[in-house]
Formats: sequence, structure tokens, C-alpha cells
Amino acid sequence: MTLVVFAVGNPSRGDDALGPLLMAGLEAQAQPGVVLISDFQLQIEHALDLDGCDLALFIDAGTGTPAPFEFRETAPARGRPVSSHSLAPEAVLHVFADLRGVPPPPAFVLCVRGEDFGLGKDLSAAARQHFDAAAARLAACLARPEAAYWRRLAEADRHVITT
Repeated sequence: MTLVVFAVGNPSRGDDALGPLLMAGLEAQAQPGVVLISDFQLQIEHALDLDGCDLALFIDAGTGTPAPFEFRETAPARGRPVSSHSLAPEAVLHVFADLRGVPPPPAFVLCVRGEDFGLGKDLSAAARQHFDAAAARLAACLARPEAAYWRRLAEADRHVITT
């Protein structure tokens, strides 16, 4: 099983550092079969990083995300034109499918709620709490890198949020 994890965000923009901070924890663990890719934003070239992978995870911070985080499965979808320099995970998956002519691996998004994305800001107090919850979810995912298990986690999250 090969898992690719994309973490995006700008450490200089307050809570946008959540993705890179979660990635730093993963880099310290260095698990076999886990490919780690960190960048400021997703670009079309990231579609090529899905080659040979069995499962993908996209980590980012978001405004308007349910607190403390949203964990969900995602699928290819057209977004902004592929000439854009910043893509959603769904657009990266779409580019992969277009390039390779096969469906991408099962993919999930871990979007951590951010509050303050100001340039030069530190991580907000709320984001620190959201980080801890997201790190626990990430650990659960890495303990069992299986799409079926991750789907159950995502379904449990939806039930908690809607009830």
C-alpha cells in the first residue's frame, strides 16, 4: 500500500500554517509506504505525484470549515481552468484522470478550520485546538491506511456534525 499525503499552506500566514505543521509531524515519523509532499498550494504537476499510489490524502486549512476539521472523501471534478496555479484537490484528481486515462486512487481531504490567515501572524489559539484534533484524526488514518476504514471515519464525522 502506497499512500501519498499532500499538505498545503503558507507558514507565514497565521492559521494557513496548519497543513505544513501537520506535515512536519509526519516527516518526523518517516513511515514506509507514505510519500509526503508539501507545498504552498496544489498545482497541476501534483497530479503526477499520484502515479503508483493506492490512496491519497490532501491536508489544508480552511475558513468556514466546521470546527475542528472536516474529513471527507473526494473525487475528480473540474474546477478552475487547469492553467491556474492553485487547484482544489478535486481538480488535481481530474488532471490525473485526464492524463492517465484511469481513475485516480481513492482520495480524502482533511481540512482544518483556521481563523486568522494574516501575513506574519502566529497560529491562533483556536487553530492550536483544531490542530490537536486534526493530528489525532491523521494518526488514526495512518494507523490504518485503507480507503474502506477512512470512509467509515468520514461517515462517523458526518453523523456527529449533522446531529
